[in-house]
Amino acid sequence: MLQATHLLKKYAAICVVNDVSLTVNKSELVSIVGPSGAGKSTLLHLIGGLDKPDSGKVLIDNTDFISLPSRKQARFRNDHIGFVFQFHHLLPEFSAIENVAIPLWIKGTGRKSGLEQAAAILELVGLGNRVEHKPSELSGGEQQRVAIARALVNKPSVIMADEPTGNLDTANAHAVHQLFVGLREKLGQTFVIVTHNDALASMTDRTLTMRDGQIVDERMNN
Repeated sequence: MLQATHLLKKYAAICVVNDVSLTVNKSELVSIVGPSGAGKSTLLHLIGGLDKPDSGKVLIDNTDFISLPSRKQARFRNDHIGFVFQFHHLLPEFSAIENVAIPLWIKGTGRKSGLEQAAAILELVGLGNRVEHKPSELSGGEQQRVAIARALVNKPSVIMADEPTGNLDTANAHAVHQLFVGLREKLGQTFVIVTHNDALASMTDRTLTMRDGQIVDERMNN
């Protein structure tokens, strides 16, 4: 489903991602771990199209979307890739349901249909009774669930998560871990997760370890 080959990314003279190749299968849960500065987040940004490699290719659903013109690349990213970050990045003036509907509205879905689909996804992540609440009226764990729902709403091929529980306490982090596993089971959703959380990494199918810009180890967890 996702195939990256020989990715290289330099900043000035520093090689942050050095000739990295990886494959992620449909419905697979993959974690990427390693020390700070290993290149984990940069790799995630490259395979998610948020940054452009100096060389190498990224195929998602057999499309080399990195080589697309910028407008087509942005549309492909909106339609096929969901993102979850350490901070939820919700728009404070919008309700939970409106925040989730935004990716649908960007691609032209009507307002009513967008809200209906957003409500269904919020129900799926356990927030069916919080749809009209603004982000400031939600707990940290609830805010992150809204962000996950927003990433899911376009039914993406893959969700890229960058330290998704890094800003949460232990109980809320565990709840998010369980949510990822449940979404894979219910929807067949594919996840690539950068994390420092050993508990989250151990719940994924496969863990890749990065060091000095390279994948130095790979292990199956189940």
